[in-house]
Amino acid sequence: MTNQPTHARPLRAGDKVQLTGPKGRMHTIILQPGAEFHTNRGAIRHDDLIGGPDGTVVQTAQGTRWLALRPRLVDEVLSMPRGAAIIYPKDAVRILAAADVKPGDHVVEAGVGSGALSLWLLRALAGHGALHSFERRAEFAEIAEANVSGHLGGHPDNWTITLGDLQERLPDQVPDSTADAVVLDMLAPWETLDAVTRALRPGGVLVVYVATVPQLSRVCEAVRDTERFTDPAASESIVRDWHVEGLAVRPEHRMIGHTGFLAVARRLAEGVDLPDLRRRPAKDAYDPEDMEIWTPGAVGQRGVSEKRLRKTVREARRQRERRVAE
Repeated sequence: MTNQPTHARPLRAGDKVQLTGPKGRMHTIILQPGAEFHTNRGAIRHDDLIGGPDGTVVQTAQGTRWLALRPRLVDEVLSMPRGAAIIYPKDAVRILAAADVKPGDHVVEAGVGSGALSLWLLRALAGHGALHSFERRAEFAEIAEANVSGHLGGHPDNWTITLGDLQERLPDQVPDSTADAVVLDMLAPWETLDAVTRALRPGGVLVVYVATVPQLSRVCEAVRDTERFTDPAASESIVRDWHVEGLAVRPEHRMIGHTGFLAVARRLAEGVDLPDLRRRPAKDAYDPEDMEIWTPGAVGQRGVSEKRLRKTVREARRQRERRVAE
């Protein structure tokens, strides 16, 4: 007899539940026997939810009705404690598609940030293969580990986090020509291309996520200069929600606009020359000595204070401990 999937069983202690109030405001709680969630219109007893079905409605003592649903991964990613900016779901799902991630693959990601993309990659791997995550900052790695373990109820057996620079640590952790995909989310991804090229198998996929146009230009030219990849394809996605109510159908006033660019290329076999598909730009199209401008401030990356990092680490730990303890 197989175990009942989480989404098919009744709610129980230790489950995360997303509560939606009458004005659409959402709160995520972890169910605990005897506990209460207090609103400005009365309390919601956890015991009224435990044992009930997913998608139930509960009522406070003052008569306010709240919808209770298990949060989707997209809901958890957008509400998790953050040390670094996350890769938004609209970009994460495109990364999964571009990298063709599937159960059994060996995937490399750097940096790990707050663990949002790690969760998407681990779900696609479905407990098989391996995810090798690399992060330069110990605080970010700890936040990511807490977020992922808190969501999954423990540290996945097929996931490792390595501290340090990717170009230095990757050869020690991933044998040459064994990675099926490499996903880079970092300030200067072109600095890692030698190590990434060695790690990727022929036909493996390189996906680079960058925030600015200069970064996109720089990394695409660097990939071309290696002569070890297909010509990189660059894109971005923009999501616009719509208001649909009867005949009142119009775009929402707010939208998720630019978050980042994706550059995608595939590793060539050894000794293969890529056909000359189009005219290459002149070698002096940019100054090769401009590395000093690639600082977080120069490309608009916001810094994270040490105080905020410590607070986020504590919050991520608390959420993980509550979830794992149940």
